[in-house]
Amino acid sequence: MTYEYDYIVIGSGIAGMSFALKVARPGVRVALICKTSLDEANTALAQGGVASVTNLETDDFEKHIHDTMVAGDWLSDPAAVEKVVRGAPAQISQLISWGVNFDRKTDGTFDLHREGGHSEFRILHHADNTGFEIQRGLMEQVRNHPQIDIFDNHFAIEIITQHHLGRIVTRNTRDITCYGAYVLDQATGQVDKFLAKVTLMATGGCGAVYQTTTNPLIATGDGIAMVYRAKGTVKDMEFIQFHPTALFHPGDRPSFLITEAMRGYGGVLRNLKGEEFMHKYDSRLSLAPRDIVARAIDSEMKFNGDDHVYLDVTHKDPDETRRHFPNIYAKCMSLGIDITKEYIPVAPAAHYLCGGIKVDTNGESTIRRLYAVGECSCTGLHGGNRLASNSLIEAVVYADAAASHASQCIGHYDWRTDVPDWNDDGTSHPEEMVLITQSIREVNQIMGTYVGIVRSNLRLDRAWNRLDILYEETERLFKRSKASREICELRNIINVGYLIMRQAKERKESRGLHYTVDYPPRGHKI
Repeated sequence: MTYEYDYIVIGSGIAGMSFALKVARPGVRVALICKTSLDEANTALAQGGVASVTNLETDDFEKHIHDTMVAGDWLSDPAAVEKVVRGAPAQISQLISWGVNFDRKTDGTFDLHREGGHSEFRILHHADNTGFEIQRGLMEQVRNHPQIDIFDNHFAIEIITQHHLGRIVTRNTRDITCYGAYVLDQATGQVDKFLAKVTLMATGGCGAVYQTTTNPLIATGDGIAMVYRAKGTVKDMEFIQFHPTALFHPGDRPSFLITEAMRGYGGVLRNLKGEEFMHKYDSRLSLAPRDIVARAIDSEMKFNGDDHVYLDVTHKDPDETRRHFPNIYAKCMSLGIDITKEYIPVAPAAHYLCGGIKVDTNGESTIRRLYAVGECSCTGLHGGNRLASNSLIEAVVYADAAASHASQCIGHYDWRTDVPDWNDDGTSHPEEMVLITQSIREVNQIMGTYVGIVRSNLRLDRAWNRLDILYEETERLFKRSKASREICELRNIINVGYLIMRQAKERKESRGLHYTVDYPPRGHKI
């Protein structure tokens, strides 16, 4: 089947939905492609909040800009930082107008949190489930919008470019254009053509490349892999942020996130002996940026031979703890841990990708008519390390920029009518799904063992060689198989794993989230 839309949006988190709401208007049709259902996105799992300067009595844009640059190890693009920080308040107002609620004090002002790396209290939140509240508010708007069609359980396989029209496309081709995407209807097994004047990639991150992750298991880097295969530019993939404090409960995948805000609230990290240890690594103690805290925990675990550490909030008022962190309290209680009386077992887990599809200040990729917003994109904001709670606000600021630019340009575009149907002649359904599931486990093991928090040339080379074997096997399987979500996800995590390794090998220094024992920073304590 062939569909024609003015816009197709691949991904249904804060980035995709806010873009869809801003471009949809009478006479303009928008397709929202959801890999599973509208409510399953990384956005919904974001506990901490949204960073924005709102209290001008104590805070200002320059402080937020400086905090972002410091956290990013001065690799952040100053223009992107300025754009997001100064554009944040207007987008907070937009979210509120869409029905998103943020916690307020009795006087009506925002109840602001402070998180690691922030010099001021500037995190807007909704208890400890801010992402869920944002997802709820946007879903209500999207579902009620007459110009937006939602396609649940549809999986984008490839974006359509000149390559599919018989033209040879190389990575040096300057005029690659996106005409839409081939999309698998998971209910029927049919691959449909979604033709579009403008395509937005909002597929989120790639945490499922790792065995231990806080991301939903649908975060397989699909958009990044598709754009890379289409010869678009992907950058900064070596900067994988590991959240320092995921709840340690073996067998859980994804891992339950213990928000950064709990350390901002006064939580103290301790080893299994009950001893504080952050003073050995950074003067900011438990409020140091995430990369430093994650490496400190990793170091303590390796030195002591432990598989986790503790986060302690037992010294805080119990009622206040339950009020601020109701979901964390309930989750831990379900495991027999009363966080008002007992330490919380935590360990680092893959959490956020700071790199991705390279975009300009309008959110447009190096492929014409293709935009990327949210975690799958690389705007330059995060540099070497994302400052806590900067991601959700980046998504809405750049969704706004992309919507504005695309709306101005779309009148010059039309649908490409000579796109061939998806060709699966000579293919069949894989006889043994165990081959795919076992390969996914192998990728997870390779990435976790060799491309984790601390890296080395030897580890990266070993990962490269092992992943290369899986790549060759998977490409052969893909060519002879009917399209399925499972084979496509495997293909994507292999592509993304390759990009992380290759760009990690290319960075001959320890910087931001990329730490290698072969190039240790001078005077570094970890």
